[in-house]
Formats: sequence, C-alpha cells, structure tokens
Amino acid sequence: MNYWTKLSAEFAQQRNYLDELYKVYPITPNLRREIPRNREAKVREAFENSNNVMLVKELLKLDLFPIKDSYVAYLKRDKSAIERNPQTINRIAGTLYQMGIEEIIDKCTEPKETNRQIGPMFKRWVDKGTIGVPVIHNEKEFLNYNDNCIFNSSDAEMEKFARKYLGFKREKGIDFIAKFNNKYIIAEAKFLTDMGGHQNAQFDDAVRTMQSSFEDKIVPNEVIPIAIMDGVLYIKGKHKLYKYLQNNSEQTIISALLLREYLYSL
Repeated sequence: MNYWTKLSAEFAQQRNYLDELYKVYPITPNLRREIPRNREAKVREAFENSNNVMLVKELLKLDLFPIKDSYVAYLKRDKSAIERNPQTINRIAGTLYQMGIEEIIDKCTEPKETNRQIGPMFKRWVDKGTIGVPVIHNEKEFLNYNDNCIFNSSDAEMEKFARKYLGFKREKGIDFIAKFNNKYIIAEAKFLTDMGGHQNAQFDDAVRTMQSSFEDKIVPNEVIPIAIMDGVLYIKGKHKLYKYLQNNSEQTIISALLLREYLYSL
C-alpha cells in the first residue's frame, strides 16, 4: 500500500474520520425541488383532461420525471419522438394516471440525491484556504505564479488548463490542480458513500485520471497525478476497493484530510 494511502486508511480506521470529513463534505438534507405554478397548472390540466401527449410533454420539461422508465431519457432528447410513438406515450401515461396527480407532483418535487451535492463541496473547501497557499481562479495568473498555489475554477476550465498545458488527454472535469515545489499536482476528488455500482464506477473514474499519460505537456515542470478519495474505500476488508489500495502501492490515493501534509512533503 502506498505510504499516503496507508496513512489515510489508518486515519479512517483509528480516528474521528467522519467528524473531520464533515468539514470537507458537509452533507445536509436537501430542500424539495420547486415547480413553477404555471407549469404545475398545465400538468394538472393535462391530467384532468386525460391528454396523454400534453401530460408527458409537460412532465418532460421538469427537472425530475415522476416515474423510472427506460424510454423517458430518449423522449427528453428527441421531442419529435413523442408524436411518432403514440403507444409508448399511452403506456407511460397509463402508469401516471394510476399514480394519481398528487403523487405525480410529489415525485416531481423530490429533493436532489445527496451524491449530487458532493461534487462542488471539495472545491468550496479548497477555496476556504485550508491548504495554506493562495487559491487562484485565473488560468494565466496561476501559470505565472512563482510560488506554491492552487488553481480552483470550474471543471471545464480546469480540464481545459490540464489539456492545454499538462498534456491531459481525458475528456473529464478536474477537481484539483496545484503547483508545489515547482511540480504540478492534478487529481479528481471523490467521496464514496457506499460500495458497488455507481460508487465503484466513481472510484474507477478517479483512478483512470490518475493513470493518464502527461507526455505531451507544454510546461517543463513534473506533473504528478494522484487521486483524492474518501469514504468506504478505507474500510479494512476483502472488498474490491480496499484490495486495490493494497495492491497498487505505486499510486497515491489519499484522503482530502491529509492533502495539505502531502503537498508540503513534495
């Protein structure tokens, strides 16, 4: 196991890890989504008049469709398919009528999933200055700054910088770029709240970014890819995530809580 990964796992297993992690990822209950009154009125009108096409069309305009159906995503991306596929629309509408209008509205206003809050939290934590160096939001200013610093901007802007100057090849948003002791450090940040499925995919995603080649970089500085990960991967056991940590000592997978110490050690 990598030295910094081992420290991260030990911190998670022996100390008040979750209490400290809450400073980075302050998960709070989400408020319910809101539907504009005029849009809700149209949904209710379509429901009361049994207008299948209008009902589906109006519900597709909302952030959250009230039922899980494999065909909804297609209809959202190709509105013309609504008119061409009446049987699909009737089938979906039948399920909606069975629910009743109040349950439809209730489902459409459900809070966003917690994991959708997590992405921006790491960057907000970095912006607080917790690393102890200037946090710069302008690409040129960061590039020309001659001391330790962090570039913190949108995922797209940071990906653009990484592709332009550091030789990054993946079409993927970046969560962390820093310059320490004349070296560039680049990473994705993940908080894995469970094991399996989507969470394992998130783990794999961060690892692929860390494994990227940076051979075509423009800057003369060394580029160090790492993965900043927290959560269930540090729970000791025979599960896939912990086994990966044990078997890949050449890769630096580190908790956000040890990021500052790691950077100053470079």
